[in-house]
Amino acid sequence: MDELKTPRRPLMTYYMIAIVAILLLNIFIFPLMNSRRITEVDYGTFMKMTEEGKIKEVEMQTNQILFSDKDDALYKTGIMKDDGLVDRLYDSGVTFSSQIVTQTSPLLSFLLSWLIPIGILLLLGRMVRSRLQNKESGGNAMFFGGNPFGGFGKSNAKIYVKSSDGIRFQDVAGEDEAKENLQEIVEYLHDPKKYEEIGASMPKGVLLVGPPGTGKTMLAKAVAGEANVPFFSMSGSEFVEMFVGMGASKVRDLFSQAKEKAPCIVFIDEIDAIGKKRDGQLSTNDEREQTLNQLLTEMDGFEGNNGVVILAATNRPESLDPALTRPGRFDRRVPVELPDLQGREDILKVHAKKIKIADNIDFGKIARMAAGASGAELANIINEAALRAVRDGRRYVTQPDLEESIEVVIAGYQKKNAILTTKEKLIVSYHEIGHALVAAKQTNSAPVTKITIIPRTSGALGYTMQVDEDNHYLMTREEMENKIATLTGGRAAEEVEFGTITTGASNDIEQATKLARAMITRYGMSDEFDMVAMETLNNQYLGGDTSLACSAETQSAIDKKVVELVRTQHEKAKQILLDNKTKLDELAQHLYEKETITGEEFMAILEK
Repeated sequence: MDELKTPRRPLMTYYMIAIVAILLLNIFIFPLMNSRRITEVDYGTFMKMTEEGKIKEVEMQTNQILFSDKDDALYKTGIMKDDGLVDRLYDSGVTFSSQIVTQTSPLLSFLLSWLIPIGILLLLGRMVRSRLQNKESGGNAMFFGGNPFGGFGKSNAKIYVKSSDGIRFQDVAGEDEAKENLQEIVEYLHDPKKYEEIGASMPKGVLLVGPPGTGKTMLAKAVAGEANVPFFSMSGSEFVEMFVGMGASKVRDLFSQAKEKAPCIVFIDEIDAIGKKRDGQLSTNDEREQTLNQLLTEMDGFEGNNGVVILAATNRPESLDPALTRPGRFDRRVPVELPDLQGREDILKVHAKKIKIADNIDFGKIARMAAGASGAELANIINEAALRAVRDGRRYVTQPDLEESIEVVIAGYQKKNAILTTKEKLIVSYHEIGHALVAAKQTNSAPVTKITIIPRTSGALGYTMQVDEDNHYLMTREEMENKIATLTGGRAAEEVEFGTITTGASNDIEQATKLARAMITRYGMSDEFDMVAMETLNNQYLGGDTSLACSAETQSAIDKKVVELVRTQHEKAKQILLDNKTKLDELAQHLYEKETITGEEFMAILEK
């Protein structure tokens, strides 16, 4: 997209600069202009200059003597007891003065220091205000060769139009449902008459919601690219200013420009910055509320056929004000979710077009390994693979490059300087094989694809990678219990082999506890509580924080159920490893020697 307009500096910035300049003038410049340099000398020098006839004027003060020479240079010296001083000065032709240093009139000083600069500033402000009023009424008058303060209360929106290599729907993969919803917007911008003939009106606003990195902004640009119309882009946080009223002014200016360039698209990214619910609390930001009110007014002011479509993106839809999401404003909500297996494969292929790759790349395998990745993370995986190929001196990306790049994105780079002791390396080997062996001995578990004990920069000393063959949207109670057992398998292996435990299972414990609590409080998988929700999910697109909605007694019962569930699966994992102790030792020794083994190697030894 080609940018046509850049933001202009706010007028308030220039007012602040002018005020600071006046203060600096009064502190530093004017005092220097109103004073002469006085050189301090000793009394002997004064007597010598008197005898040599070099003194022109003398002013006798109570605590010092001021005098000037024939060149009007000014001096001062201290008072000494000298009875014949006046006679000697008179004999040398000195003129006695009452005021050698000319003092500026207080009134004149006040005029020069404050009134005149402030008057100039007020005159400038009046000219600017006249210019702004003239512009709002349609005039184009300019002064001083152009208005440098035109950004006062103006929006900082960037305006784009479609270029020859602009973003199109074909450049956005993995979001077919979202593109289908937005295609109707494109058709309306192309030919609004066919909708008017039947009496239909397009939604005034379209809200794109989804996790970070799923391509909401790119979809908005793709709509503009497909429709070949101007595209106004602005972040919600840019509306919020320090001075109350500036945000509302920016909203008015943004929509005024949009109407002039209609048909067009106005895109507001992270709209939750100004669109939060108005709760009436004392801590409410007046500037944000005024900006939201102005936005609501502008959206209601649109006519049905003016050709302006408003797109907005957020990953916190639950925090938006109901007045903003009601029908008539943001009529349509388009979810932009994490891509599924086919979507991940398509996204990888789109980004792979930008780099040189080998002919035998299996994008399906890479997509399965990158389960749960967003579009931005998949783009990062492709880029990391290209960087790895360059580091290794290759001119194209290979399959191992892509597989390693997934591990880099998930767990970080390999730590070259992290050297484990022999005992620690053996403990980590048993720990990871414990995970893999428990997973392999349970039904309905994802197959193991890779096991490694090479430390990573994320802090992991090793990890076991499991990859599902297909999309997995639902999990049964048995599958979730098996997953908890797999998470406890590492700690169980340490107990079975060494009879002690280490800190290496901290992340496993956190995940197992979180999963067990969700089974009881959110998924209704507890016989005691049945289908009662004890926990609510907040910010589902930003980590999914939860909060309990039950009494203290119920919370205590939930804690006991969580402990009981995890302990049961921990005991099951320990029993599986005891029943397969020989294979545990053999696989752990093999991993200890090779440091990294594939899922095929693991299964070959297990089934041998």
